[in-house]
Amino acid sequence: MSNPDIRFIARLETIISGRLENGDPDSYTVRLATSGTKRIAQKVGEEAVELALAAAAGTEQEVVDEAADLVYHLLVLLNERGLSIADVAARLHTRHAD
Repeated sequence: MSNPDIRFIARLETIISGRLENGDPDSYTVRLATSGTKRIAQKVGEEAVELALAAAAGTEQEVVDEAADLVYHLLVLLNERGLSIADVAARLHTRHAD
């Protein structure tokens, strides 16, 4: 598998924010966000379960696909709560600082 720069996650966060600012009703991101925090959280949970199942019995590609879905939905959830992946990175840093 190729190894794109991890900074794409921050770029994806910007793409999500842009779609939400644009408000295009044809955008899945917009439809998901307007469905409310509970629905977004439900999607995060669904994707987490799908990732766990893929990890237990799926192929490497299925694991990657489900992990990507989980990260996307997590970014939408964080945005909905006024948070960012930088907030998560900062917390991880404080937990693992030497």
